[in-house]
Amino acid sequence: MEKTALLIIDVQNDYFPSGKMELAGAQQAGSNSQKILAYFRENNLPVVHIKHIAINEGADFFLPNTYGVEINTLVAPKSNEKVIVKHFPNSFRETDLLTYLQKEKIESLVITGMMTDVCVDSTTRAAFDLGFNNTIIGDATATRDRELNGEIVKAAEVQRSFLAGISALGSLYAEIVNTREFLQGK
Repeated sequence: MEKTALLIIDVQNDYFPSGKMELAGAQQAGSNSQKILAYFRENNLPVVHIKHIAINEGADFFLPNTYGVEINTLVAPKSNEKVIVKHFPNSFRETDLLTYLQKEKIESLVITGMMTDVCVDSTTRAAFDLGFNNTIIGDATATRDRELNGEIVKAAEVQRSFLAGISALGSLYAEIVNTREFLQGK
């Protein structure tokens, strides 16, 4: 684990109950992210918090200077933990994330966060392309119902499908484990 960092993606208030973009299972994913964060802190391992600030025209959540854009208290950063601000789903795009990870000699990422099918997916795939070994804590991620051709695709199905896709071909992009498995070292 010495060359491993925790990447907590967009665990921000707008995704929680009463937020502007509430996700199914946000509270559970946030609580599980908190458990993984506690493990990394207890073991003095690097932690990177990703915070999305919407600057695109028409954005209606993660707006600058709002309560919703703030990182949720479940995983609030400590002063010695890196916070990366991003404006795109891929946490590497137009940020200093790659430079930071390279400087810290990080080779593997443990990833938690929101939304599974957008920012977690795009960041994980980019991380693989950049040479990182990835583990996603599946029950520490969350999404919401989607619509496709007039039909609703339930959040649980979206979640399962995206995690299955990321882990396809022998966990090509990432190994998927749950919080309990990770904390038990499996």
